[in-house]
Amino acid sequence: MVRRRVRVEGIVQGVGFRPFVHSLGTRLGLSGLVGNDAAGAFAEVEGPPEAVDRFLRGLEAEAPPLAVIERVTVVALEPTGEGGFVIVESDHAGARRALISPDTATCDDCLHDLFDPADRRYRYPFTNCTNCGPRFTIIRGVPYDRPMTTMAGFPMCAACAGEYHDPSDRRFHAQPVCCPACGPHLRLIDARGTEVDGDPVERTASLLRDGAVVAIKGLGGYHLAALAANEAACAALRSRKHREDKPFAVMAVDEGAARALGDVAREEERSLTGPRRPIVLLRRRPGAGVAPSVAPGNRFLGVMLPYTPLHHLLARELGSPFVLTSGNVSDEPIAYLDDDAFERLGGIADAFLTNDRPIHVRTDDSVVRIHRGRELPVRRSRGYVPHPIALSRSVDHAVLGVGAELKSTFCLARGSHAFVSHHIGDLENYETLRSFTEGIAHFRRLFDVEPELVAHDLHPEYLSTKFAMDLGGVELVGVQHHHAHVASCLADNGEEGPVIGVAFDGLGFGTDGTVWGGEFLVADLGSFERRGHLATVPLPGGAAAIREPWRMAAAYLDAAYGGDVPEGLDVVRRNADRWPDVVEVGRAGVNSPPTSSAGRLFDAVAAIAGVRDVVNYEGQAAIELEQRAEPDERAAYEVGIDGSDGAFRVRGIDLIRAVVDDLRSSVPVEVVSARFHNGVVGIVLAAAERLRDETGLDTVALSGGVFQNVLLLDRLVPRLERGGFRVLTHARVPPNDAGISLGQVAVAGSR
Repeated sequence: MVRRRVRVEGIVQGVGFRPFVHSLGTRLGLSGLVGNDAAGAFAEVEGPPEAVDRFLRGLEAEAPPLAVIERVTVVALEPTGEGGFVIVESDHAGARRALISPDTATCDDCLHDLFDPADRRYRYPFTNCTNCGPRFTIIRGVPYDRPMTTMAGFPMCAACAGEYHDPSDRRFHAQPVCCPACGPHLRLIDARGTEVDGDPVERTASLLRDGAVVAIKGLGGYHLAALAANEAACAALRSRKHREDKPFAVMAVDEGAARALGDVAREEERSLTGPRRPIVLLRRRPGAGVAPSVAPGNRFLGVMLPYTPLHHLLARELGSPFVLTSGNVSDEPIAYLDDDAFERLGGIADAFLTNDRPIHVRTDDSVVRIHRGRELPVRRSRGYVPHPIALSRSVDHAVLGVGAELKSTFCLARGSHAFVSHHIGDLENYETLRSFTEGIAHFRRLFDVEPELVAHDLHPEYLSTKFAMDLGGVELVGVQHHHAHVASCLADNGEEGPVIGVAFDGLGFGTDGTVWGGEFLVADLGSFERRGHLATVPLPGGAAAIREPWRMAAAYLDAAYGGDVPEGLDVVRRNADRWPDVVEVGRAGVNSPPTSSAGRLFDAVAAIAGVRDVVNYEGQAAIELEQRAEPDERAAYEVGIDGSDGAFRVRGIDLIRAVVDDLRSSVPVEVVSARFHNGVVGIVLAAAERLRDETGLDTVALSGGVFQNVLLLDRLVPRLERGGFRVLTHARVPPNDAGISLGQVAVAGSR
């Protein structure tokens, strides 16, 4: 007989790991114990050597579906001769190293319970088990036991307690286990604050069918719902939410209903139906049964499937797709506290479908696109966070990366783990900033990380930078924005470089006093060299030029033609009353810093082509320009590159001249857009070839918000690969500024 002590690290709490170990040991005839502690799970097993070996192999080979085992450590002990296999009390002592599972979608077994009239959880909207349900959004600390969650206020009834303590039951030690007898409970509240009689789900479905907007409390916060086919309801929701054009997400009852809305290939299906259940951007089907106000002028729809029992109940009751968008007014964080939601959403929602289970961490829905068979994250949040990103090089000191300003996230790193936060939002108001600071405090407690290094953007006016500057007792590390983008792509792919880094985005503070955004770097995690960029033009009016792309059109047309802009351009005519002043402001450099931004070049082309002069959300002009592109057009505008000493400059004005020539020749906007995108592909390929000749590097890392453009990626990556390059793109964190915090941590840790 032998006895072994086993330590298991990874995501092994809240996923049914202890009952699995208990069952495995019992099945193999072993004696021993299993428990949780602050670092993960531990076990002791005793029995014949061959049975113990089978147990150790089975730990990884047969682990529960939500478990992620990173390391198993085995130590020999003296046999004790004790019999039986038990689950012992959790040990709360020691440094907290346990990993936390993300929230996961309702499993098939719980769905069966939900719709089985003979089951005691029939139509109970909080049904869960060890294989599914709330995790991150309800946890307050580790070890992951019920008293450390927001379920602590719901004592288990006798039936639930029986399941919880029965090793043969799939709810054995499921911390959120509950039922109608012990709660939580659902309520429907009308606009006057009065509880509505009857079944809350049935009454909510009736309200939605009648054109109401209903606030619905979900896993990580409140959503706002409206029937997707009802134009009046969707238009009212858009007006009340002050969300002029940005698309709404739609929930479909099942995969078949999703296919009626958009094109679902195998890769989209995998994301739609998997346990993470993100919003998946699908190419919209002609005649998709949604109102024009759901996604105005957009060829794509954000579609998701139900991921909680409540969503399943409501979706089946309605029988048709419904809008499910974040419960907030535009630019504010999602509401997740009940009183706050009633106050902030009271002017938007006609009723509230709420419950008495507290949410500890607000968490938005995640959003993905599919590129070459794998997910390209646009927003990484519910279902993904707080799963760590494995770093290729362990950090010697605990590091906090505070991110940028837009699409804010933060990142805490210790050892080989980088914990990138849920989506926070744009740090432009007090509510979002408070969410940012509270989130950092929660992660520090949850993962027991006390930062010694704090990495921040170089922009002195970012609120994240100011937050870092106000911290005491830490070492500050400034990280250039576009180096952070490339480092984020490296960390996402588990690499260290050096690479040819292509960082295309809206803007970032450069080291030379200009605003960067169209950058070609030679970089590794620790350092970078700017070897090329788009030639600069003024950013006339500063931030105003971001909101009004026609200003960038004015700057680029003036750079391309001087005072001799060709006559008859609609963009000039449409903005004639302000055009001369904006051109003069740009020439004078008054509040018009020079910029190499690729995002602003896309804006200029969108305005010149008549796609959009003014945007209502970030990146709107570029998104709509992408969607207008003719998919079969392969011709490309040609662009020159200047400079042999120091950083080369790509002549963006060549693209502008080509666009103008085609438009004046009545070439359709769809063809112009495609040729422009193909021209950008040519720019990157030519720059990469030039840098390969100079450095010998043949790996290209693509990062920055411009590379959310799947049309661009689909055309660029194969061209680079055919040219002999290895290409790194994002798959675990977004290429946009939400990935900046990971890049900052990777840079600071490497230094």
